[in-house]
Amino acid sequence: MLNDNRIRVIIGHYGSGKTEFAVNYAIKLAEKGKKVALADLDIVNPYFRSREKHDILQTKGIKVIGSSLGMKSGADLPAISSSVLAPIQDESYDVILDVGGDAAGARTLVRYYTYFKKDTYDMFCILNANRAETQTVDGAINHIKEIEAASRTKVTGIVNNTHLLRDTSVDDVLKGQELAMKVSDKLKIPITYISALEKVARQLPENIQGQIFPIKMYMREDWM
Repeated sequence: MLNDNRIRVIIGHYGSGKTEFAVNYAIKLAEKGKKVALADLDIVNPYFRSREKHDILQTKGIKVIGSSLGMKSGADLPAISSSVLAPIQDESYDVILDVGGDAAGARTLVRYYTYFKKDTYDMFCILNANRAETQTVDGAINHIKEIEAASRTKVTGIVNNTHLLRDTSVDDVLKGQELAMKVSDKLKIPITYISALEKVARQLPENIQGQIFPIKMYMREDWM
C-alpha cells in the first residue's frame, strides 16, 4: 500500500538509490490508476537522472518534467523547468519530486516549500548504509538535518534502501535496517519503506519495521 499524501519528495545521498526508488514509486502509482507527474530536480552532480527514463515512463502514462532546456538527459546544467509547478498546484496529480543528493541540491525545493503543508506531502529520505557518508547514525542524522535546513521542509519518513546492486543479500538489507531503526529512534521519524529488489524482498521477515517495497532495476542496464 502506497502512502496517501499527494506530493512525495525523494531525497538521499549520492549513490543511495534515490532515483531508482523515485522511478519505481512513480510506476507503482501509475499502475494503481493514478495520474502521475515525476519531476527531475536533481541538478547537482547527479549519478543518474530520472528523466533519462522518459520513454519508459511516458509509455506508462507518467508525465516527466526535466530540464528547462528540453533535454531527456543532457549536460549537467542547473536548469529546472517552470512546468514543475503545474502538477504541484493541480490536485488531480500525484507528484514525485526527485531532488539532489545534498544540501546544495535540496535548495531547489525552497521555491516550492509553501505548497508542502502538513499531511499533504511526504519527504522520504533514502538511506543506504553502504554509502560512506551515511553509514553511521551521526552521518545519516547530519545528512537529514542539512537537507531539512536547506529545503525548509521536514523529512517525514525513512526508506531503508541498503543495497549492493544485483549482489544485494537479505543480510545487507537487515544491516541497513539496523541503522535505519537507530536513526528513526533518535529523530522520531518512522521507517516508511524497506526497498529491495523483488528477489530479496520476498525473503525479508514479515515483521520487519516498515512496509516492504519490492523494486525493479530501471536505472541500470543489465551490463552495469
